[in-house]
Formats: sequence, structure tokens, C-alpha cells
Amino acid sequence: MKQGFKFYMAIWAVFLIFFHVIVFVMPREGGIQRAGASFWLGYVLILAAFLGHLACAWRALRQECKRKLFYHVPIVTISYAGLFVSVAAGAFCMAIPDFPIWAGILVCAAVSAFTAVSVLKAAAVAELVQDMDGKNKQRTLFLRSLTVDAESLLAHAAVPELKKTLQEVYEAVRYSDPMSHGALAGVEGQITVKFSELSKAVDAQEPEAAERAAEELKVLLSDRNKKCKLLK
Repeated sequence: MKQGFKFYMAIWAVFLIFFHVIVFVMPREGGIQRAGASFWLGYVLILAAFLGHLACAWRALRQECKRKLFYHVPIVTISYAGLFVSVAAGAFCMAIPDFPIWAGILVCAAVSAFTAVSVLKAAAVAELVQDMDGKNKQRTLFLRSLTVDAESLLAHAAVPELKKTLQEVYEAVRYSDPMSHGALAGVEGQITVKFSELSKAVDAQEPEAAERAAEELKVLLSDRNKKCKLLK
């Protein structure tokens, strides 16, 4: 996503230049009075909003994974809103030379604080969801890996009797509860050992041994599913 950020930064730079053209090229007569504390206060607020928005975009677009990028999109959306409000508040301060400096500071501080808190909340939610997603992937790794192994074993079976047995095993694995838990380590270890026995029987083309191992494996998978329900 680094290439995407480069394009985004180019667009950002165009708008920043456009902002400076409006502020410093417009004639003073009937335009912005470039003098006084209120002008510079508004200018600093808008410039800080531009820089803050760029930082938010960099944080979101630097994500290499599309799923992680999706989680961080709200950060950019909120920073857009903050930039819009900051530009409006800053322009108000810049357009009124006699605007009380203390009131301008309060407005700018309020806008900055609200935007910062909103962005931090969005970032915290993104990290939390991302962390939960990573944990869920780890918890489903055992069944996903076993499903792939069962499907591969089924594809390499040459004897018709073995294919029927392995199809039943594959279906049992495929429709098992995908979520794992520390309390299931024992039965999952037994499933791993029994699947290894099944694989050896298939490689040796021993239908009877494969049938016995498959039946025991299905019983273990059934026990695991029951325990999964109790742990939820």
C-alpha cells in the first residue's frame, strides 16, 4: 500500500498548495487580512490539521494487508471530518482580524482536542479488532490445517474403498467446530496421532487399518465438538 500513499500524498500536496495560494495570493482588499494574532492562529490550526490528516492517512495506508487497511479506514474518515472543521474554524479566525484571540484559542483547542480524541478512539478500535482477528485465526488454525490434510489425503487415495472412508473423514473434519481452546489440547493431540495412523494406512493401501483409524478419528472429532460446545 506504500504506492497508494505516494499518490495520496501527491493529492494532499496539491490541496495544501491551493490553500496557501488562497491565503497569501488573494488581495487584501475584500480578502483575508494577513495580519494580527487571529490570522496566524487560524493559519496554524489549518496547517496542523493538514499535517495531522497526512499522519492519519499514512497510518492507514501503510498497512500491507487489505483486511488491516479496511480496519484503519475510519481513521482517515474521521481525520477528513476533523480537517473540514479545522479549515472552517481557522478560516473564521483568519477572516475576522478583530476576533478575540482568547476565543480563537478556545475554538482551535476544542477542534484539535475533539479530532485527536476521535482519531485515537478509531485507532484503538482498529487495533482491537485486528488483534481479535489474529487470535481467531490462530484458534482456527488446527481445524483449517487438518481440513487441508484430509482433503489432500482424499485426493491421493487410489483404492475406491479408501476413497469412501476418507470422504467420510474429510466431511467429519470439514463440518467440525473450527474454534480451538487450550482445554482441547489433549483431544486435538489424539486427533493428530490418529490422523497420522490413518495416513500411514492409506500410504500402505490397507483398507481395514484405514477403516479402523477413520472410525476412531471420527469418534475423537465428535468428542472434540461436544467439548467445544461446553466451552462456549
